[in-house]
Amino acid sequence: QVQLVESGGGLVQAGGSLRLSCAASERTFSTFNYYGVGWFRQAPGKEREFVAAISSSSSRIYYTYYADSVKGRFTISRDNAKNIVYLQMNSLRAEDTAVYYCAAAQKWTYYGNMNEYTYWGQGTQVTVSS
Repeated sequence: QVQLVESGGGLVQAGGSLRLSCAASERTFSTFNYYGVGWFRQAPGKEREFVAAISSSSSRIYYTYYADSVKGRFTISRDNAKNIVYLQMNSLRAEDTAVYYCAAAQKWTYYGNMNEYTYWGQGTQVTVSS
């Protein structure tokens, strides 16, 4: 099974940056590279929402997708050698405050559908102060 661990969350001032990491356990390195990976977030009192996604390493070209709320500010990428997917978050705003989760999917019919993802990390807290 794919085991995922998020890290990199913390407290930052509005306008600042953070880089989140989603790492596969050593036992699932080879499998992780061939899964699509998405980032989702959940703020207090709100439903979990899609943030960004990246296609698997089986694609010669990585396809990336972003929610309108983060497009132009966040960048998703993956490092196959390290088996890590990153979410670079720039120009952070208070409304970006949430618990951020990474998730892996064997295949997608729609990358933004939470139900397409089988494996989830434990989440990492991002807090942006105004």
